[in-house]
Amino acid sequence: MSIFAAENIVKRYANHTALNKVSIEVPSQSIFGLLGPNGAGKTTLIRIINQILAPDEGQLFFNGEKLKPKHVEFIGYLPEERGLYKKMKVGEQALYLAQLKGLSKTDALKKLKYWFEKFELQSWWNRKVEELSKGMQQKIQFIVTVLHEPKLLIFDEPFSGFDPINVNLLKEEILKLKNDGATIIFSTHNMSSVEELCDNIALLNKSEKVLDGSVRDIKKKFKSNKFEIRFSNSQTLLNNILNNSFEILKESSDDETTHAIIYIKNGGTANDLIGQLLPYYTINSFNEVVPSMNDIFISKVTNNSNNLSSYQNENE
Repeated sequence: MSIFAAENIVKRYANHTALNKVSIEVPSQSIFGLLGPNGAGKTTLIRIINQILAPDEGQLFFNGEKLKPKHVEFIGYLPEERGLYKKMKVGEQALYLAQLKGLSKTDALKKLKYWFEKFELQSWWNRKVEELSKGMQQKIQFIVTVLHEPKLLIFDEPFSGFDPINVNLLKEEILKLKNDGATIIFSTHNMSSVEELCDNIALLNKSEKVLDGSVRDIKKKFKSNKFEIRFSNSQTLLNNILNNSFEILKESSDDETTHAIIYIKNGGTANDLIGQLLPYYTINSFNEVVPSMNDIFISKVTNNSNNLSSYQNENE
């Protein structure tokens, strides 16, 4: 079951179409990656979901109902831009924003104490926001976003400004939120985070959706039939034992081992390849070369079906 769905959303400005018949479906209790290059329409769609903007065409649904103003209280939004009042004290502002979300002062203080201790921000409660680093301000905004435990969380570039330690801290919290029942829309340019966190994705480019589905199925779809093999050196040359079903894309050797990338053509299988190698070599490792989400992103955005193969070859 999906908690949110958008059907054929269109948003036009004076001389620009920001979204052109974009549809997405976000399964409940999942992490959904909303991806695309700058200007693809991601931020416009996020603003429409938050009812900051209205679509020109199309329909939006929240928990099976048409999206209405009442649903705002069930949505938490962490924008990429900082939105804190610089001259206010940190604790005072967090408490104010928590009460705007509908929490009583007592509940807000209790929840804020928990999160400030978790993120080691206790000593900053009475300091002004302008004294905080970019990353610390982002922590405050993250806390305020999740504090009222909304059903749907929208994070736009949530790791911006964080060092690797705090990125891992935030990733752990995002996964915990999902495990506790939240559904998350996650917009980022960091493809490694997508592979690590997302269950499903939609890729926007030039105002249109060009790819969607589960991360696992998408990577499977873009498999290139290439295998990376390491084996012990022998007197027999690799090129002399492989038949026409296989093509050596790359081969290099050191004193003890050979590393090769082999493409299996139509009609060949991985078992066939192993069968041809075993009589002559001791195989140390045998792995399928699976494209990364970064490879797939570049391939789809550049609209070049050959780009994925060339990009992989350059990086193998």
